[in-house]
Amino acid sequence: MWRYVYRAVDQHGQVIDVYVSKRRNLDAARSFLESVLIAHGRPTEIATDLAAPLLRVVDELLPELVHDTEQYSNNRIENDHGRLKARLTPMRGLRTDRTASIVMNGHAFIQDLRPGHYELGVEARHEPSTCGGSFR
Repeated sequence: MWRYVYRAVDQHGQVIDVYVSKRRNLDAARSFLESVLIAHGRPTEIATDLAAPLLRVVDELLPELVHDTEQYSNNRIENDHGRLKARLTPMRGLRTDRTASIVMNGHAFIQDLRPGHYELGVEARHEPSTCGGSFR
């Protein structure tokens, strides 16, 4: 079962949104871009590939933006794509849209965690256990 994955990546390489679709058409591109705009606001520039639905939706929703479609401008997304495919190949694909969405979002989170986009546990306080037992 073939699916298309739309990913939004910020200027620091952090994956900020993921969308899995059965089709790569105007409805899917519009749904993805609208959800990104609602969740993260309007960007100052955008880089995409030359997919016709993306070109049209970006021109409709963000006509004032610089829209870069040069050959290597979307390398941040393409680099992540290779790591994702390397992870999915041994799994022999994903069977449902729900699992695909979960795996894609989990992959994006781990890819963001590695370069330090998140500081997990920085403000956590360690409190000693009160139960008196030992744990191994």
